Amino acid sequence: MPTCLMADLATSHVEPTCFTQASKDLKWCQAMNTEINALLKNKTWSLVSYHPTMNLVCYKWVFKVKHKPDGFVDRYKARLVAKGFHQQPRLNYGEIFSLIIKLTIVRTVCSLAVSKGWSIR
Repeated sequence: MPTCLMADLATSHVEPTCFTQASKDLKWCQAMNTEINALLKNKTWSLVSYHPTMNLVCYKWVFKVKHKPDGFVDRYKARLVAKGFHQQPRLNYGEIFSLIIKLTIVRTVCSLAVSKGWSIR
């Protein structure tokens, strides 16, 4: 594929910088709905009643256009992320959650457990 065509494909799908911009485009609204549904399905968070002594943690949407190797758009990705720098241990959270785990980490831990004779659950 010619370089000039690749550049044109990459710039024709601009990533929004805020919710207001994204909410005006059906593709990004669908991506946000997909993210919210995944969070609800995985029970990533729960809604609680507000109390004045609580330290509220703000959030923001992050948008990314995912491309196929040939340069065409694969999908529109929206992520709802907490502004974690506002959090305080034991006040806003009691555990740390990471959604992503790489297969190499799982293999390494399993290998280590076998070599050390640890039980795996």
